[in-house]
Amino acid sequence: MTCNHSIYAYNDFMQDVIAKWKYRGDYQLGQIFKQPLIDAFSSLFVNKEVVIVPVPLSEERTLERGFNQAKVLADFLPDSSMEVLKRVHGEKQSKKSRNERIFTNNPFILTRPIEKPVLLVDDIYTTGTTIRHAAGLLRKHGTPKVYSFTLIRG
Repeated sequence: MTCNHSIYAYNDFMQDVIAKWKYRGDYQLGQIFKQPLIDAFSSLFVNKEVVIVPVPLSEERTLERGFNQAKVLADFLPDSSMEVLKRVHGEKQSKKSRNERIFTNNPFILTRPIEKPVLLVDDIYTTGTTIRHAAGLLRKHGTPKVYSFTLIRG
């Protein structure tokens, strides 16, 4: 991964907002992030040609939540996104310790290689393991540069 950009820091307020949006299914609450995301994207990636790739949830987790929060965020951006990664179902990251997160196996499968720079989009950057796994897989299959853009840095 080349670098990560996050808009917000993880604090008690943001933890409450994310819990309502992501875990309690308040899909519309995500709209509060739309303009800040567009503004940050426009200033950070204005001269970079990137393919936007949302970090996927497993099918089971998507059914449980009703939506993929990373896809919601990616869809706010002015360029269209491509879903080229699939995720194998496993234990929730939020239920794992820091060490368990860092030393997990790569849960991603690449469905189509991308030979252009990629911007991975996710909601929260905690240890960076999720982004590193996705970026490593993309790089292994020909992606020259991988940036990540997250809503929150934990």
